Amino acid sequence: MGLSVSSEPTASKLYVKETQCPYCSVQCKMTVEELAAPVAGQRRGEYTVQGVPNEASQGRLCVKGMNAHQHALSGQRLMHPLIRRNGELEPCSWKEAIQTIAERFQDLRDLYGADTVGVYGGGSLTNETAYLLGKFARVALGTKYIDYNGRFCMSAAASAGSKVFGMDRGLTFRLSDIPKAGCIVLAGTNIAECQPTLLPYFNQAKENGAFIIVIDPRKTATAAIADLHLQVKPGMDALLADSMLKVIMDAGLVKPHFIDKRTHGYDQLIQGLADLQLEQAAQACGVDLALIRQAAMAYGEAETGMIMTARGVEQQTDGHMAVRHFLNLVLATGKIGREGCGYGAITGQGNGQGGREHGQKADQLPGYRSIENEADRAYVASVWGVDPASLPGKGVSAYEMMEKAHDQEIRALLVMGSNPVVSNPNVRLVEEGLRKLDFLIVADMFLSETARMADLVLPVTSYMENEGTLTNLEGRVLLREQGRPAPGETLDDWDILCRIAAQLGGASYFEYDTAEDIFNELRVASRGGVADYYGITYERLRNEKGVYWPCSALEDQGEGLLFGERFAHPDGKAAFTFESSPGWNDISSEFPLILTNGRVLPHYLTGVQTHRSPALAARELENFVELHPATAARYRIHDGEWVEIQSTYGSFTVRSRIKDSIREDTLFVPMHWGGIQNVNRATRPELDPFCRMPGFKTAAVTIRPLRLAR
Repeated sequence: MGLSVSSEPTASKLYVKETQCPYCSVQCKMTVEELAAPVAGQRRGEYTVQGVPNEASQGRLCVKGMNAHQHALSGQRLMHPLIRRNGELEPCSWKEAIQTIAERFQDLRDLYGADTVGVYGGGSLTNETAYLLGKFARVALGTKYIDYNGRFCMSAAASAGSKVFGMDRGLTFRLSDIPKAGCIVLAGTNIAECQPTLLPYFNQAKENGAFIIVIDPRKTATAAIADLHLQVKPGMDALLADSMLKVIMDAGLVKPHFIDKRTHGYDQLIQGLADLQLEQAAQACGVDLALIRQAAMAYGEAETGMIMTARGVEQQTDGHMAVRHFLNLVLATGKIGREGCGYGAITGQGNGQGGREHGQKADQLPGYRSIENEADRAYVASVWGVDPASLPGKGVSAYEMMEKAHDQEIRALLVMGSNPVVSNPNVRLVEEGLRKLDFLIVADMFLSETARMADLVLPVTSYMENEGTLTNLEGRVLLREQGRPAPGETLDDWDILCRIAAQLGGASYFEYDTAEDIFNELRVASRGGVADYYGITYERLRNEKGVYWPCSALEDQGEGLLFGERFAHPDGKAAFTFESSPGWNDISSEFPLILTNGRVLPHYLTGVQTHRSPALAARELENFVELHPATAARYRIHDGEWVEIQSTYGSFTVRSRIKDSIREDTLFVPMHWGGIQNVNRATRPELDPFCRMPGFKTAAVTIRPLRLAR
């Protein structure tokens, strides 16, 4: 298809033959080619974007992928380093930028210790950069403070999968297995808007007779394809899963042979559910008991079935336990380890899977190794050529790093591939913390909200210009080739890290000429770990168009369908979860409504990229709140007017959209805008005790129209 985009031409011709969408976790392959070179003095060029057949998206593209090139070609791209002088950001050389970083870091470390410097990464970085970011923090800086924005995306499902299965991988099955499922439960996921190129898999499953159940407080575009929609009250997902399991147990639909042979903890689970009263549970969930029974029986009676969760279940202060309670359903019915069965966490960010495997998490070393495990530390230290004792210990989660900055335990911060001033909860504290920093460096393509606060801004390459691997939601590692020369003075993220490390005196540990060099070291560092990439090479990825992990040898094909014979725990068994989950119900007379957030089709994360795409920005120019007509009438709100939403933590302002597709007690606001439209000005800072996930999906709020402002 021909697309006309308005952008500042950086070359007379684009050299893109094949690339990969930078947005969601499907990682669709595509080509972007220039049809007509820009005319001198004009700002318009003609480009064609086409999907490339591949195992995941099968050649499909969504509106974001078809227009992703627009932000890469935008005239708003940062082309030179910027340094703050006399309160203003102005251009500087790379030499000055790197020297300034090294000097400021060294001065602060001398004064306050190595942990005074923090590193904050992102779930859209390539595997190579994510790996190097972890090594950079621990070897070049010697700091324990490193985490990334994937903490807000996959941490609940990741920690739950590790506890229950002994392994965290987004899908335990292949995407091609979805049409073989007899029943599919989609809990807290709006695939139609967040991963739309996957929707045909579910349509095909329906054509094959699958019964689809959607659990969501809103009647989303995904709920529109469902046979049954359970409009759960936000915060009550774990109780809903327990209620479904209780019905399945009472109906005798569990699989005793599977339970006895392949799991442990079932007897304790029976005891834990013995006192569950279904009528009261249904009332607390806000779902009619008859519908819960219908859903439970459909899943329990199906020969094959899948359960998939996403941020609706996971972004809660009991997200870890909520996922584990859904996994109880999977284990009790034996629906895992065979075609048409399994559990899937629908990863949000482009490299949300790979980004959490190789060391940019606070407690993690490459290959999903633990930084607190002495054997893991010794192995990775041997690969890096350092003393294991020199590696720092475990740091804290992403939001807790903002608290450390606020308390001035962290005095310098390097942010790469993230926009924490918009994406974190309790934004007022985050803004205050970033202002208190002695030194803030941001590496980005644009002047994001966080970059505008920085002392130094470093321009990085876009998805069309940097080479590297990414791992999609089904655990398939893909190679994204460089398709276009880097414009201006932009550099790859990993190259920037190497330059800073060299200036700090660590050049010998960061000698790489290409991204492939880094990947080859990553392969060795991950060898023998849970996320073993050793058998994957660039050559294989070019020839095979993707390889599943774990893949421990060059002759291995990788594992697409997991847990056919055993789980990843040492005893080979999966663990039932019998601990109850308290749920959430903190509304009051002052704050009687529940605020939840999520995504809309045209935008991605905090909108730094999609807001620079004219075709995408035009679809949603500003933020909004979706509320029920009865709620609007109660608060005297008209459709389309500006309203203020307030919690105990702060307030924000958006336009109203009145729809009967949402619960009366719930407000929905997208997450893609900053400033006064930032939903996270009102979200609460409480964290999940297991995975440190913030409770984005549940905040007690009130709402009022601005025309009635006091």
